[in-house]
Amino acid sequence: MSFREREKAFENKFLHDAELKFKAEARRNKLLGLWVAERLGKAGDDAAAYAKEVVASDFEEAGDADVVRKVLADLSAAGHQMGEDELRSKMADLMDEAIAQVQNG
Repeated sequence: MSFREREKAFENKFLHDAELKFKAEARRNKLLGLWVAERLGKAGDDAAAYAKEVVASDFEEAGDADVVRKVLADLSAAGHQMGEDELRSKMADLMDEAIAQVQNG
């Protein structure tokens, strides 16, 4: 394999990995949104709409801080107290589930 072919293979792998990461994070945020919606007493279309809001909130800034901020504010406004550490732990658990879902199609 030539250097150019190896370089192209690494570029393709990087793009593939980045795409999987993006999809997994979006899926995690959707799962998180559905989980929080349940705690907020939302169901059906309302829960799905809330999950979309959570997914969209991730585009405000790099990293998870925007999602954490939104979810904690929404929970607090509804009278549900949750610490950031607890929320981030839940997000980590949901990321494992999201990765499995993305990998299994």
